[in-house]
Amino acid sequence: MRTIFRRAPFQRALGLAWVIPALALVGVFVYLPLVQNFGFSTLKWDIYSGSQEYVGLENYRKLIGDPVFWSSFGNNLLYAVVSIAFQVFGALLLAALVESIRSERWRRGLRAVYFIPSAISLTVAGLLFYFVYEPNLGLLNHALDAVGLGRFGQSWLGQGDTAMLAIIAMSQWQGFGYSTLLFAVAIQRIPSEIYGAAAIDGTGPIRRFVHVTVPLVREMTGLMMMVTISGAFQVFNEVMVMTGGGPDNSTQVLGTWLYRSGFVRNNFGYAAAIATVLFVITLGVAMAQLWVTRRRRVEW
Repeated sequence: MRTIFRRAPFQRALGLAWVIPALALVGVFVYLPLVQNFGFSTLKWDIYSGSQEYVGLENYRKLIGDPVFWSSFGNNLLYAVVSIAFQVFGALLLAALVESIRSERWRRGLRAVYFIPSAISLTVAGLLFYFVYEPNLGLLNHALDAVGLGRFGQSWLGQGDTAMLAIIAMSQWQGFGYSTLLFAVAIQRIPSEIYGAAAIDGTGPIRRFVHVTVPLVREMTGLMMMVTISGAFQVFNEVMVMTGGGPDNSTQVLGTWLYRSGFVRNNFGYAAAIATVLFVITLGVAMAQLWVTRRRRVEW
């Protein structure tokens, strides 16, 4: 007994010896940059000349009065709403339809077909759709001409009222299959006995989806909501590849406006303030979603 008690402090120390290096790496490469970024946001910093001037919270006051910042935030918010509709609820519905097919061969084939776009990087997908949306030679306008709807053809990325929606449509195409596959895995984990009992009770497929599938995949739904919203506020590649934030800043999102403020307009302190706001938004969303998911955990 004494030997066991003597070993316990040694085992704890040995466990800390394994944990401390990982904590040190996380602290140096994650938490320290966060603190430094907040410090940068209190400066007026010319990154090319190296001159720095402490301005306190002036960058945050400028941010509140910046119309491009608010339009960028609105674009991120629109991106999040559309992504939730398609990549969470739409993907859940499609996954339920695929998993309801009796043929295993068809289920596997459809999962592969829907997942293929997700294997394409966002940069490549953005370039692909840039040419799809091209007003003169693009596939979309030619397809509209072919079905007699040529009057609706336009410069999809060249107009402020369609450019952001065109970018969002591309991103939904690229990410929809991945979300569908995750929901399919969650549905496969539901015991078949539950569906069998629901069928014996005379419930139809719609009621089984609403009263069995949806409640039992709520953990995956919560995870996908968190990932989708966080991803919507970290959008960067597709906007830079397809429009660069134009026309007339109509497709700027927080990530691209941060980049433009820091590396194009040489206002690094202001860019750091945008980064801080972006971090607070994503952290708040993640903490709220984790709290909700923990309270609604599914137990078999």
